[in-house]
Amino acid sequence: MATATTQGNGKAILLRIAELRAWVFLILLIVFFEVWSRAAYDVTFIFNPYNIKAITVAATAPLVLALGQTFVIISAGIDLSLGFVMGFASVIAAHLANYAAAQLGLPPFPAMLFGVLSGVGMTLIPGLVNGWLIAQLKVPPFIGTLGMYGVARGSAYLIAGGMTIAISNPWYSTIGNDRVLGVPVLVILAAICCVVLHYMLSQTRFGQHTYAMGASKAAASRAGINIKKLTIKIYVLSAVMAGIAGVLYTGRFSAGAPQAGEPLLLLSIAAVVIGGASLFGGSGTIWGTVAGALVIAVIDYGLVFVNVEPFWQFIAVGAVIIVSVLVDQAQRRFMGGRQVE
Repeated sequence: MATATTQGNGKAILLRIAELRAWVFLILLIVFFEVWSRAAYDVTFIFNPYNIKAITVAATAPLVLALGQTFVIISAGIDLSLGFVMGFASVIAAHLANYAAAQLGLPPFPAMLFGVLSGVGMTLIPGLVNGWLIAQLKVPPFIGTLGMYGVARGSAYLIAGGMTIAISNPWYSTIGNDRVLGVPVLVILAAICCVVLHYMLSQTRFGQHTYAMGASKAAASRAGINIKKLTIKIYVLSAVMAGIAGVLYTGRFSAGAPQAGEPLLLLSIAAVVIGGASLFGGSGTIWGTVAGALVIAVIDYGLVFVNVEPFWQFIAVGAVIIVSVLVDQAQRRFMGGRQVE
């Protein structure tokens, strides 16, 4: 009896570690870079306020993208359009902020607000189209969102005329570059997004239905969940988060760029997967995604900090993704869950 109890406790501990693997990765990486930097350069890595600021700011854009992607992946879907939906929102926000100031004569704050709301608001269109294709026409998420990837990409470049759109708006620059009590505004806004979406996922019917749909669409439908309506809502939320990432990018760099989110799409998916969400659907958390985004940011910045060639960043992030997926597979096998052959 004692042996069985001990084995049961051991299994529970292993499962808990697997669920928190992103935070374990993060702690191990911080310790690794701290030891390396002290041994090689006799300086601290994580106890340097500048490093903390750089890491958290670098994590904001892929994190905000990943927050919407978390809902999609939990529902057993994928959204490949997010990178250029982000760029689409970025150029619209920059263009209309400039238009509001130059043509409408609005003061800086209303002009900034007009651009931000327009950029985020326009992302409703690709979100609705993605949701409609997947829910109503039964287009596989991979194909539907890949098509929107192309549409959003072309639209962003057409609106921008193939160039970046510079803005000169002090209020907009505040979003990307100012601080409140020493904390970057970008980080504060990203933290607010995390808290709001964590509440939506963990405390609302919408979030619980998302988990149910990811675990089994058939069972969720039998339970009375409107799968089509829910799918549209999830993809709209994902696109809106890409829009928020786009307007934050514009504030940080004082310019809208069609390609703003192109390198961040795979990072957003990686953050969700490293954070413990299953690509098979039905599991994942917002705080896990936060840890996943920080893992990627620590790897990217840490390797630069210790003077390692930047190409190793791709190898390191890829290795962490593979390990995370293998842990998920082992966890599902251990619990008797679904897995891909």
